[in-house]
Amino acid sequence: MIIISALVLTSCSGFQPTRMKSQLYTSNCNQQNVYNYTVAEMPRPMHTIPVDTALASRFSLKSLNAANAIGVLDLLGDYVAIRKEYKEHPTIENRLTQLELVQQLNQRINIASLEVSAVSSEMDCEEERTSQIADFLKGKEDETESKLTVGAIVIGAAGAIASGLLIDKGNTGDYIGLGTGITEATLGMLILRNKRSIEFYHNRNALRDIWEGRPTSSIFPPTVWYYLNYSNPNEPGKVSFRREIIEKWMNFGQIADEKSKKKTQLLELYFGNGGKYSAQELDNRANMYDQLESQINLMKQDLKALSMELENLKI
Repeated sequence: MIIISALVLTSCSGFQPTRMKSQLYTSNCNQQNVYNYTVAEMPRPMHTIPVDTALASRFSLKSLNAANAIGVLDLLGDYVAIRKEYKEHPTIENRLTQLELVQQLNQRINIASLEVSAVSSEMDCEEERTSQIADFLKGKEDETESKLTVGAIVIGAAGAIASGLLIDKGNTGDYIGLGTGITEATLGMLILRNKRSIEFYHNRNALRDIWEGRPTSSIFPPTVWYYLNYSNPNEPGKVSFRREIIEKWMNFGQIADEKSKKKTQLLELYFGNGGKYSAQELDNRANMYDQLESQINLMKQDLKALSMELENLKI
């Protein structure tokens, strides 16, 4: 019974290591990047903007949408116009204006790329923070499971030996065998129930912004938030990237295939300010951040395409 009691104490469900409190309650992943903008400051949806044929014939729709997202669509139109003007009137003034415009465009593309990298790095940091806590928790579970397994083996072996030695002592051997069996069954149940949990908080929650889809975000800058939320009603079969991310979360099992009560609890846990997590739930949260980070990084492909089309522009 002493062994069982000790093992039960080591396999308790709750776990709160003092030395890890700073990681559990606060995050250093955000370097004061709190955005405050209005809906009016968001880029207009691309499908509502009349695009000049000079632009539409020279740039892909993805590149034009990227230009709109970073606020250089008008600048791009000016650049195309001045290139045409310079071809017809190759003056020094037109040449300088052309160089100035292309420099402004490249600078804005570079700034937007850095902005995407900054947001992506925060997502990656949160993923790593969550994964580290999950790995630590799983390590403690594995440690407890090893102790319980060893305890079961030792008790089983001791019971078998004692029963063999006391085989001629009436019912004593049977009683020892029965006690051993009950103890082993108890340890087996403890192994199955060896699930720890830990308090983990995240007041700044990017997953919540993605799930709720509000018009603006304090975590994502207007450029990235527009990119994630834009969808063209003329393409009904294609949803926004934000919607794609949510569908991935559901399709990959992070918040799907759960009973209604459990699902409600998970939604409150993942998209709220935090609470008591199991190792599996922490893994799910880390995977959700990984999928979000990957989608944000894809914006760089559109920025690169815009930059390449700008570089290869021919009039």
